[in-house]
Amino acid sequence: MDGRDLVRSMKTVGSAGVAHGWRSVRGAWRRRRADAAALPPRGAERARVPGAMREVESGPGGGVVRFGRSELRILVAVNGAVFWGWDGAGPESSYALAGRCPEPDPRAVLEPDKDGGWRVVAERATVAVSRNGAVEVRTPGGVVLRRELPPRWWEPVDGGPARWTQRSEVAADARFFGLGGRSVGPRLRDGVYRLWNAGSGRPRAAREDAASVTMPVQMVVADAGTHLVFHDSTWDGTVALREGAEGAGSGHDRPGRSVLRMDGGPLRCWVMVGTPARVLLAWASLTGAPALPPAWALGHHHVRSGYGDEQDVRRVVAGHQERGLPLDAVHLGVGHAEGRQAFTVDEERFPKLPVLAEELRREGVRLVSAVEPAVVAVPGSAVYDAGTRGDVFVRDAAGTVVRGVGPAGDVVFPDFTHARVRSWWGGLYEERLGQGFAGFWHDLDEPTSFAAFGEPTLPRSARHALEGGRGDHREAHNVYALGMARSAYEGLRTLTPGERPFVLSRSGWAGLQRYGGTWSGEVGAGWAGLRSSLARVMGLGLCGVPYSGTDVGGSEGPPSPELYLRWLQLAAHLPLLRTRTGHGAGCGEPWELGAEVLEHARVVLVERRRLLPYFVTLAHLARRTGAPYVRPLWWSAPEDRALRDCEDAFLLGDCLLVAPVLGPGADRRAVRLPRGRWYDVVTERAYEGPARVVVDAPLARIPVFARAGAVVPVRGEDGGTELEVWAPARGRTGGGLVVPDAGDGWVEPEIERYVCRWEGRRVVVERSGEDGVSEPSCPVRVRGLAERPAQM
Repeated sequence: MDGRDLVRSMKTVGSAGVAHGWRSVRGAWRRRRADAAALPPRGAERARVPGAMREVESGPGGGVVRFGRSELRILVAVNGAVFWGWDGAGPESSYALAGRCPEPDPRAVLEPDKDGGWRVVAERATVAVSRNGAVEVRTPGGVVLRRELPPRWWEPVDGGPARWTQRSEVAADARFFGLGGRSVGPRLRDGVYRLWNAGSGRPRAAREDAASVTMPVQMVVADAGTHLVFHDSTWDGTVALREGAEGAGSGHDRPGRSVLRMDGGPLRCWVMVGTPARVLLAWASLTGAPALPPAWALGHHHVRSGYGDEQDVRRVVAGHQERGLPLDAVHLGVGHAEGRQAFTVDEERFPKLPVLAEELRREGVRLVSAVEPAVVAVPGSAVYDAGTRGDVFVRDAAGTVVRGVGPAGDVVFPDFTHARVRSWWGGLYEERLGQGFAGFWHDLDEPTSFAAFGEPTLPRSARHALEGGRGDHREAHNVYALGMARSAYEGLRTLTPGERPFVLSRSGWAGLQRYGGTWSGEVGAGWAGLRSSLARVMGLGLCGVPYSGTDVGGSEGPPSPELYLRWLQLAAHLPLLRTRTGHGAGCGEPWELGAEVLEHARVVLVERRRLLPYFVTLAHLARRTGAPYVRPLWWSAPEDRALRDCEDAFLLGDCLLVAPVLGPGADRRAVRLPRGRWYDVVTERAYEGPARVVVDAPLARIPVFARAGAVVPVRGEDGGTELEVWAPARGRTGGGLVVPDAGDGWVEPEIERYVCRWEGRRVVVERSGEDGVSEPSCPVRVRGLAERPAQM
């Protein structure tokens, strides 16, 4: 660790109080001293490459290729995913995998390839290994999608973890996506991206390369095909990306390049090839199906930060109800805990919290509690004393419990890489449930030092169990929050077996979707923060985390009324809709921003509630297929280069296209439409794609389009579900899937399939099933009947 965290801590002395600032300095010195003692300089290193190929041993689903100084294991799984690992690395154990590695595909075998190499031919891809250790991923037709050059290791002469570098080439026309929730994007342009979950002690600039959820997952889209690649190492590292360029005339193409540098860990990789939908289905089958949020979690959440009391909560809820603003959940920040101690309540400010929670639940509003991993190190505290007796806290190399710095003083941290610790922590949520909380959001779970502006509060030399493998924080940091999310999810499954858990994490890693979702953390205010919020949600969806969102308005000063409305309009079409007020928040309540803002905000929130059945359907489909709710425009047409470069609009499921306003002063905006007919949902005017159209975008709304033939389940005026069907083009049929939610339990509802078509001068809608067609199970309203396509 360098001295940057120390410098930042010194700045705290003036901004957060002298006593608190000096605690920060002391914490920084602790980390620096611990790392200096336990992590000596690397010293001399020896470089190594695989060497020349020597022998090949076939096995189930692939085999082993041995080189002069390394060996490569290749496995094709039955789900179509391809694995390879160097130096004997296997797919297990892994924090990313949902369970055991999938069974090998018995049809895939190693066979000789050209130029003395070998290959494994699978249904969706061919993996070829050259004589010097380069690995190519090809389409069934033989087109190269990705070429991984021979890796290189740097091994300390005196022993220790080896650094390694993997250089890769992709097609000249390829575009990179993923790497977790990035502020830039969703298309990742040339640059260096760090793979280290960074805390958000202060809001980040939109283009600063820092993210709370990073993962070495790339989705690469090119004319020849789409592939997802995952290098399974939890260590700190960087990815340097450079897009390719196609040669003009007779000039040569310059391939796109990815250079992955990791400070340690195994060099192992998974690759999935196919359409975007098929790729994410294979990824979900490998890393786990996304957790299904309870139905109420798809509504409007409001965060009450700071240090209010019961009356403040009642005032906020009543303010929404009196003004016709739908509200489904209120989040209480850590200020509701006594002295910020884990699993306690400040009874002076919240004397009857269970009563309050029950009153709100009867009104359709749930309470959600913020939980931090830091445990205040105060003898006499129930959690601290129990954790000390159970030896659950992270220790340093000398065996002493590591102490960090929090607002309330010294804190210690459970080791969530130990199954026993996760079980203990998961049981603590019983106290929260007894207080009436229905869900939980994890904050500062990177883990982060509150005092040091987002610097890691655990030294890199801190020791972790790592599921029995034992190691230090360099390996455990990126999966620490993943373990905390798992602890909460599994604890809640035990404590409330009849209800779906709601767990929201700020940080995480590959596989986070198994336990819940995430939000964008503290993003700066301003239009750049709005744009980065969309980029993060789309990037996370392409990495297999479909349920995420943003805090409306950001966290760095109050936004303008215009920015607030545009942010709310975007957030209302994301999986997680969260507004925020209170201490340190970005804005006040909607009614505090003026009558015009209030009126427009009411329209937005009412429309979100109307779309709830559609969001419920998307949640169930995400669980079954891995497909994100929010999808890039190229989702169904990755070969369309114009759509690959479009970053200011997105698909919400298969039915809707949303074009948020991401800049100030706009009352019109250009929208890129994919192929097919699209209806403006307000005017019902029809447009034919592919095309670029300019449409109205007044302050009251953003452009939203419905695909011709779409069947969208919505909430009717009586509170029941109805089908909003958009007329297909003449001579064509349409349809859609609807999943009626059976409640917040575990019953798997049947997927209803609907087909619509023209019969004479009317549109007929039928439900299709194994027994043939039948009448729809709910009322139907057909839209788009009177409009002809607009003249372009």
